[in-house]
Amino acid sequence: MNRSLSPFTATALTLGFAFLYLPILLLVIYSFNESRLVTVWGGWSTRWYGEVLQNQAILDAAWVTVRVAAASATVATVLGTLAALVLVRAGRFPGRMLFSGMVYAPLVMPEVITGLSLLLLFVAMDFARGFWTVTLAHITFSMCFVAVVVQSRLVSFDRSLEEAAMDLGCPPWRTFFEITLPVILPAVVSGWLLAFTLSLDDLVIASFTTGPGATTLPMRIYSQVRLGVTPEINAISTILIALVTLGVIAASITTKRQEQRREADMRAAVAREAAQA
Repeated sequence: MNRSLSPFTATALTLGFAFLYLPILLLVIYSFNESRLVTVWGGWSTRWYGEVLQNQAILDAAWVTVRVAAASATVATVLGTLAALVLVRAGRFPGRMLFSGMVYAPLVMPEVITGLSLLLLFVAMDFARGFWTVTLAHITFSMCFVAVVVQSRLVSFDRSLEEAAMDLGCPPWRTFFEITLPVILPAVVSGWLLAFTLSLDDLVIASFTTGPGATTLPMRIYSQVRLGVTPEINAISTILIALVTLGVIAASITTKRQEQRREADMRAAVAREAAQA
């Protein structure tokens, strides 16, 4: 059955995608502008990428951002997965409503409120602000996104696989690492990538919780944009877009291959059962 798009639907999709991606495309194009004035085209050049690689302040901010994102995404993935397991597997227990509310609260909490509350907490604890305070803050607000992604996968998980493994003498911890975790691994990886991306993009919470020597790349870009947009900002933004795009493509390919391998294993198992029958 041929389902072609109507002219209205095609026009709406075109305008929607243009609204979303045309500014990004213009940013990428003007990152190769020879002129220092971003509104005046002076020809193609890669000079601003060289300028970025020689800008030590931007390089330091980028390194801090990557370290914070990697550390916070890893811890948030572990905690978010454990929270999802509790919400799906633990059933009804005293304090479940409070626990689920605390897990999901950062989803609806304004970032300004989250950043301010964390700032007051660190000040009350006399905790010197810097790399670790930013990392803890990013763990706090990104863990809930991981929990939502992993929980959606656990809801449709076939518990009979775990039961069969334990009936054969596999202990619970080994069942989790050899049966449960491989099945939910695409959701766990997706949660990690989401937490990593949210940390890379965060400006508000990091502004409240940062300290000396812990300036992130979004904060550095924002401070420079306030003085005017320069081609260097376009160049570093293009590099970030390229890195995120490569990460999304790699994750998509990995997930697709895992699904194909799982389908192949299921077909092989069905074929073996049919042959034995």
